[in-house]
Amino acid sequence: MKFADDIYVYEWTNYFDNNCNSFYIGGGVKALVDPGLKAYLPNLLESMEQDGIKKSDIRYIINTHSHPDHFEGSELFSNSEVKIALHEDEIAFLNGAGTRLYFLFGMGPPDVKINLRLETGEITLGEELFEILHIPGHSPGSIGLYWPARKVVFSGDVIFSQNVGRTDFPGGSGTLLKKSIMALAGLHIDTLFPGHMEIVDGRDRVKRNFQSVIQNIFPYI
Repeated sequence: MKFADDIYVYEWTNYFDNNCNSFYIGGGVKALVDPGLKAYLPNLLESMEQDGIKKSDIRYIINTHSHPDHFEGSELFSNSEVKIALHEDEIAFLNGAGTRLYFLFGMGPPDVKINLRLETGEITLGEELFEILHIPGHSPGSIGLYWPARKVVFSGDVIFSQNVGRTDFPGGSGTLLKKSIMALAGLHIDTLFPGHMEIVDGRDRVKRNFQSVIQNIFPYI
């Protein structure tokens, strides 16, 4: 679904199975953020095609982290010219303790060829400047993709609407998660695109969401 100019939102709303929200940045960028589980990728691509976006349009897969429900679908792009991105700390995690999470869910780790190693700082995708924010806590190499020109952030599983990501999986840390959320709260964000649950749209709503999480959720992390 088109959310705004060049931003498309594909929310996961099935309460009986797990997957993530996926996002597509069009225009000159052509980046898919978090493709989700590969079993549901055909459904995602079908929804995108209804919005006039073809699989062949995709130039980048930006993974906010390597958990199965966000990352596994990247495997289906590995034999193409698409740039598949993951933070360098998350690559190391995936090659080590991160594989345990797949086995915990009865899955084998996907065969994904990472050909774009992300580092903290500015990155140009297509024709636009973005910032890679290293926001560990849910996983060691979790990132936020911040688009300064549009004041939006794709936050993965670090913060949601009125909630936060889990810290009890391998590589999780409540202390780091809180630091990451505080860092995000200091940015000018007009729209928060989280990995699950609803979109938080509007500067005031975003600010209130951070305040609510800090006040009501932090004491339990």
